Amino acid sequence: MAEVVKVRLYGYRWVVLGVFSLLNALVQMNWITFAAVTGDAASYYRVSELQIGLLSMVFMIVFIIFSIPASYVIDTYGVRLGVGIGAVLTGVFAITRGVWASSYTIVLVSQIGLAVGQPFVMNAITKVGARWFPVTERATAAAAPSLAQFIGIIVAMAATPFLVENLQMSGTLMWYGIASAIGAIASLVFIKERPATPPSTVDQDERFKVFEGLRHILRQRDMLILLLLFFVGLGMFNAISTWIEQIVSPRGFGPEEAGIIGAVMVVGGILGAGILPVLSDRSRRRKPFLVIAVAGMAPGLVGLAFADTLPLLLISSFVFGFFMMSAYPLGFQYSAEISYPAPESTSQGVILMAGQVSGILFILGMDAFKSSATGSMAGSMMVFIALTAIVIALTAFLDESTMVRAESERVTV
Repeated sequence: MAEVVKVRLYGYRWVVLGVFSLLNALVQMNWITFAAVTGDAASYYRVSELQIGLLSMVFMIVFIIFSIPASYVIDTYGVRLGVGIGAVLTGVFAITRGVWASSYTIVLVSQIGLAVGQPFVMNAITKVGARWFPVTERATAAAAPSLAQFIGIIVAMAATPFLVENLQMSGTLMWYGIASAIGAIASLVFIKERPATPPSTVDQDERFKVFEGLRHILRQRDMLILLLLFFVGLGMFNAISTWIEQIVSPRGFGPEEAGIIGAVMVVGGILGAGILPVLSDRSRRRKPFLVIAVAGMAPGLVGLAFADTLPLLLISSFVFGFFMMSAYPLGFQYSAEISYPAPESTSQGVILMAGQVSGILFILGMDAFKSSATGSMAGSMMVFIALTAIVIALTAFLDESTMVRAESERVTV
C-alpha cells in the first residue's frame, strides 16, 4: 500500500519568502547602482562612461557563465547552500566595493563578485516556492521576489543620486555595502531548506539530475516557446531600459523626461507582477494569463516606438512594463510546472539565461543600428514589434499546466 504523504502549510514560509525577497532586492540595487549617476561616476573614477556601463553589463555576462553551475548547486545541494553562497558573495563584495570605493579596478572586481552571486539568488525563486508553498500559491511566491527586484531597481535609481550628492561616492557604496551585509546575514539565519512536511502532493516524486533535466527541458515544445518568449521579452526590457533616453531623445525629450518614462515602466512592472500572478493562483490557471501578458505588452511597445507626446509615452511605458514584467514570475512558475520532474532551478536558470543573452545582443544591436543622421532607434523598435507579434502567435499554442490542474482537482475533492 502506498504511503500517504502528509501535507501541511507552515506560517514560517512567509518569513523565508520575505527574507529571500529582501536579498533579491539588494542584488538588483547593487547591479543598477551606477546607472543613475553614470556621468558623476565617470568623472569620479576618471574613466569613460562606457567603462561605467561595464559595471552593470558584467552582471549579464557573468550570469550567462554561472547560471547553469548555480542551478546545479541549488538543485543538487539545496536552497540553503545555494542561496547561502549568493548571500555571502553579495555581502562580502558589496562591503569590498564600499571599503575601496575610490579604486575603479577594485569596484569592477567587486561588481564581478556580486555578479557571480546573482544567479545563486535569482535561480532559486521557483525552488523556494516549491520547497515551502503549495502549487496554488507558487505564482504568488514567485511574484514576491520578482516584485522585490523591481523595488530594488527603483530604490537604487532614486536614492543613488541623492546619496552621492550628500555622502559622495565612497559613502554611498559603503551604505549599500552595509545594507547588503545585513541582508546576507538575515538570509543565512532565516532561510531554511524545507519544512518538516511537504506543502503539496503533486510534485513529490524523484527529480531528474540537473543535466538530465536540462535535456528533458530542451525536448519540450512548451519550454521552447517559453524560452523564445523570455529571449524576446526580457531582452527587450533590458535593452529598452538601457537606451530609454536615446529612444525618446530624437522626438525632443530630454534626460529628465526619459528618467520619468523609465521609472513609470518599472512601476507598471511592479503592479503587473503583483496582480496577474495572484489572479493566476486564484483561478488555478497559467496559460490565459501568460497570453494576456504577452499580448498586452504590444500596445505599450508600439507607443514607446512612435508616441510623440509625454502623456502618451508615459501611458505606453506603464502598459509595457505592467504586462511585460507580469510575465516574469508567471513564466518562472509555468516553466517549473511543465518541465517537472526537471529541477526548478534548472528550468528557471535556462529561461533567465536566454533573457540575458538577448539583452546583451539587443543592447549592442540597438546601438549599432541607430540612425547615423538622427540617432533614432525606430528601426530596432520595429524589429521588436515584429518579434512580439511572432511570440504572441506562438504563446497561443501553449498547453495548460497539468500540475496546477491536478492540484486544483485535489483541493476541489
